[in-house]
Amino acid sequence: MQSYMAGRDMITTQEWTKGELETVFDVAFDLKRRRALGESHALLRDKVLAMLFFFSSTRTRVSFEAGMAQLGGHAEFIDSRTTQIAHGDTGKEIGEIIGRYCDGIAIRQCDWGIGNAYIRGVAEASRVPVLNMQCDYFHPFQGLADMLTIFERFGRDVRGKTINVSYAYAASYQKPMSAPQSLILLATRYGMNVHLTRPPEFKIMPEIEDQARENARRSGGAFEVLDDFDAGFKDAAIVYPKSWGAMLTTTDDAESAKIAKKYTDWITDSRRMALASEDAIYMHCLPADRNIEVTDEVIDGPQSAVYDEAENRLHVQKAVMALTMR
Repeated sequence: MQSYMAGRDMITTQEWTKGELETVFDVAFDLKRRRALGESHALLRDKVLAMLFFFSSTRTRVSFEAGMAQLGGHAEFIDSRTTQIAHGDTGKEIGEIIGRYCDGIAIRQCDWGIGNAYIRGVAEASRVPVLNMQCDYFHPFQGLADMLTIFERFGRDVRGKTINVSYAYAASYQKPMSAPQSLILLATRYGMNVHLTRPPEFKIMPEIEDQARENARRSGGAFEVLDDFDAGFKDAAIVYPKSWGAMLTTTDDAESAKIAKKYTDWITDSRRMALASEDAIYMHCLPADRNIEVTDEVIDGPQSAVYDEAENRLHVQKAVMALTMR
């Protein structure tokens, strides 16, 4: 167990050692047990987390606010549109000033080509840890929650388990690719056989693929890119089909949506689930476009782990906050 992580930023799990990640999971399991037993765990009493949102949220906002309250601290919601951030406050100023008011800064900024750079700019200027609540490249807390859920279902040794991280069609909006990228990076560090299944127009960042391949080489896992939706499901223990935009093909949302309409049949239904392993689970970071990305019978069915997965956001976030904000 790595015992000292005070002041560490969490922008991508790729920048944390395997030992540090193991500590996060150990603490998350412990805090989840304490909450289940009703045991107080006010580890961050009198601490304040500033939560800066450039994009709306449900699970992220609620889970961070609830987590800070359960840890004995306070989380303050900051909307970029209703503050001076919309009228000139720079990332450097946010890091310098809010870092002096608060004990941690959490940011959600998903604009393509902007979000990650903004968060890193704030972190460079801040004297307190900066936590990435989602950017254009990474969604580290979703990835950690995903892995915690996989550990709960299959045990901590998941070497050799096949996970299919797949594109799925959605009509609501052109979603970030940060959730699948973070999951791919984590799963390959734990020796899993990772399928990335996507149409040719919906590639992820090549540097993320390169990192995933190197992770797999070091861990004894595998990383394979497929372009056939059904093939990705075959014999998978975990299926994780979700939509993302064609950002590496076009930065125009309307054009991306037009391209996506070629793949309306990329929907997870009972026939696709039958291609996976008998004990396979369905995962999704939510919200899912019901009966477009996934049918009701799958997301509400016995193989769905989406609500456990959503709950685990709370526990991994509390673990990282407790370790970094003390």
